[in-house]
This record gives sequence, structure tokens and C-alpha cells, in this order.
Amino acid sequence: MIAVDKLPREDKIFKIIDSFLKQVFVEDATLFIYKYLEQRYSLRQYDFSEKIAIFAKGLEDCLSSAAFAIETKILEKSILHTVHSGQSDIKENLKDTILPAK
Repeated sequence: MIAVDKLPREDKIFKIIDSFLKQVFVEDATLFIYKYLEQRYSLRQYDFSEKIAIFAKGLEDCLSSAAFAIETKILEKSILHTVHSGQSDIKENLKDTILPAK
């Protein structure tokens, strides 16, 4: 498991995910989720932004019905972050893969 401070600076999606999961869950539970994703989906923390659809699927498998609420909050935080920083590419990537089609 890679430490957050060792991640590339451009991986803002992971930083948002990590921050939110640690707000909702304790550190140990967040690490459990990361380990689950790595073992079941071969998804490492630094891959979250490139493989956001796999992250969403893994989170749904791990957290069941609670995953949608978590994904929605992560998306909201990401949108707020991108509005303030002007990075619409992150917002579109998250929106297209996490939110269900209407």
C-alpha cells in the first residue's frame, strides 16, 4: 500500500477520495477498503483516477448499497474542487463513470 504523501501531485481524485473516506470511516476502515480494492480488483490507490469505473464497481462490491451515497459525496467534493481550480477534465471523468445514466 502506497502512502498518500508519496502519490503524484496530479492525482487529485485520489486525494479527494482519501479525504472523504477518512471523514466517513476511521483510518483502519479506509485502509480495509483500499486493501479490498487492491486484492479483488488489482486496483492500487494511485490508479483510482485512471480507473475510476473500476474503483466505483469495487466500492459498490465492498460497501453494497452504501456505495452510492459515498460515490455521490465524492463526486460533489470533486465538482466543488474543480470549480475552484478550473479542472473540468476531472469533473467529467468522475461524472461519466460514477453517476448512473438517466
